[in-house]
Amino acid sequence: MATQPVFVVTGASKGLGLAVTKLLLEKFGCIVVAIARTRTQEINELSAVHANTLAFIPLDVADAAGFERAVSTARKTYGRIDSLVLNAGIFEPTGKITSEQLEVDAWKQHFDVNFFSQVSALRTVLPCMHMNAGDIKGRVVFVSSGSATGNTFGWAPYNASKAAVNSLCRTLAQEEPDVVAIALRPGRVDTAMQAQIRQLAGTGKMLEEDIAKFVNAHDEGKLVDPMDSGHVIAAMAVNAGKALSGKFVSWDSEEASEFWDSK
Repeated sequence: MATQPVFVVTGASKGLGLAVTKLLLEKFGCIVVAIARTRTQEINELSAVHANTLAFIPLDVADAAGFERAVSTARKTYGRIDSLVLNAGIFEPTGKITSEQLEVDAWKQHFDVNFFSQVSALRTVLPCMHMNAGDIKGRVVFVSSGSATGNTFGWAPYNASKAAVNSLCRTLAQEEPDVVAIALRPGRVDTAMQAQIRQLAGTGKMLEEDIAKFVNAHDEGKLVDPMDSGHVIAAMAVNAGKALSGKFVSWDSEEASEFWDSK
């Protein structure tokens, strides 16, 4: 059995997930099972440095059977799973609820990635956590969004899926008192999703005044560095206590301050 804690991180090959993976490896000294659809150059570079503590598995999180096989292999290899960071997600499709381009099938595909993949992940990982000793048998950090409580025009699938994630987190905390579950709002992080939003200008899929807010945040250097909110996620996955379980916490709130990077 591994003596270091073992973490499973989804959406781990770029952006926020990559930052979390890097921090868990290099600051917190963990073993990371990194799951993502694509193997990026950044993951290759991390793998070269952390060959014994980073296991990358190319996988679409919506593939429940594949995810189960990946976790089973990790459990057999390392003997334990301590924490799960559910970061994988998609932003599209966008548009009004009544839009011809936003068919119900598009909603279903969105929820398969942003919500049902997380249900499958929990059903796979929780039995592993139950085998752990201690008062806290495991931790789950759901990467949520301010959209979970928002109403941004054109974002109905994303808003609804993140609200569902928060509800799942609350219910998990109630059902699993020995597992700490936190939904974390990472802020407007400087990732590919922000670029996607800025590119929607003139498409009619969002209100132009809403797009302008995102463009201005980018131009004024106000987007969050992935390493900053990523540090909160990683630190929570390592150390969060039961007092936060079931809560929706913003990365820059007082509740999260103990997990900020002191640098």
